[in-house]
Amino acid sequence: MPGPGSTLRSTLGSLIRGLSRWAGRMAAIGPTDRAAQDYGRFGKGSIVAWPRGAGFGERWIWLGSDTLIAAHVTLSAGMGPGQEMVTDPVVRIGDRCLIGRGTAVVGHFSIDIGDDVYMGMNIYITDQNHGYEDLDKPIGTQTPSDEAVSIGSGSWIGSGAVILPGARIGSHVVVGANSVVRGDVPDNSVVVGSPARVVRHHDGSGWKRDNPDHPAPG
Repeated sequence: MPGPGSTLRSTLGSLIRGLSRWAGRMAAIGPTDRAAQDYGRFGKGSIVAWPRGAGFGERWIWLGSDTLIAAHVTLSAGMGPGQEMVTDPVVRIGDRCLIGRGTAVVGHFSIDIGDDVYMGMNIYITDQNHGYEDLDKPIGTQTPSDEAVSIGSGSWIGSGAVILPGARIGSHVVVGANSVVRGDVPDNSVVVGSPARVVRHHDGSGWKRDNPDHPAPG
């Protein structure tokens, strides 16, 4: 039989887990919370779960309606708090989206995510790369370049995917887990791999297989 110490530990553990779940629900940000006013737009029915990942520049981030941002998601606009941006919004997430746990959406210029986009866990999306051309300067100190990123409505982004600057993903696209995407991805297609390649597409009559040796155009 379990001893008194084991029983106490079990009881305290259950209590702590319950309190943690309660705290998460209470700390989540909804449209009527004061923290929602920090965002450029915060749609009705949307939730930013707690705990959040790193984040700043909320003024330049727009959230649509009925969108769920899971726990530990980083949403950021700019290099740091207080930076004035040249585009507004820098990050736009549409209606009825789901951004999976641990994902990072790191915007500096323009990241546009359409409606009904679902994302798995631990995805990285950015619109900025550091330069590397000057051999006399560390890459991390060279002037970065920005290229807009867009993800079309109705798409699914698999866990671990990386969406790089300049990616233009069409509507109703599946991006396979751990894929690395840059350039244009056509509507109604499936891409996988690093670099991502079109392996299936819908031609209006049905889904067709593509030559996997051909990378996604762009």
